[in-house]
Amino acid sequence: MSNDHDPLRRTVIAALASAPLLSLADTKTDSEAPRSGSRVLVAYFSRSGSTRVVAGLIQRGLGADLFEIRPAKAYPEDYLQTVEQARQERDRGFEPELESRVRALADYDTLYLGFPIWGETAPPIVRSFLSAHDLSGKTLIPFNTHGGYGLGKSRRVLETHAPKSRLMEGFVMEGEQERKTMERVNEWLSDSHLTR
Repeated sequence: MSNDHDPLRRTVIAALASAPLLSLADTKTDSEAPRSGSRVLVAYFSRSGSTRVVAGLIQRGLGADLFEIRPAKAYPEDYLQTVEQARQERDRGFEPELESRVRALADYDTLYLGFPIWGETAPPIVRSFLSAHDLSGKTLIPFNTHGGYGLGKSRRVLETHAPKSRLMEGFVMEGEQERKTMERVNEWLSDSHLTR
């Protein structure tokens, strides 16, 4: 379990928060965002920030370009509402609309794709991202965070939605989840004499 007062963690988070990130979104304006010229793209979806930290470290380590996957309509701030919405989207096979798409995807040979595991699979917005981008002939390397249940069926989602990519083994780590935090706080409150 990580500690919010851990100096290394604070340094990494501060560096990520203060570093300029390239915008590679296909937006409605005609202006072109600067690119590094790298043939590697790191695309990620993150709700709580764990996957964002990993994405930033990969991007900086490889000198790659970075793209944040965002839904057109943000998920609820409330964790339990997000869990329920994601479950409904998953069960219906719904793919939410993307806020933007990667511009000039053809310029990249390799895509590092990061996302948390939700309900033992890839979040619906990741399916949307894969459906909206042709990854034929590209090397696809996943990196995932999870709350203790592993990768679940996420690899199958990648195989199904990017069948013509070269899917590699990726990186996976257990990250602190809001659910665990909520459980610990609720347990503490129920055992505490502070709320009685």
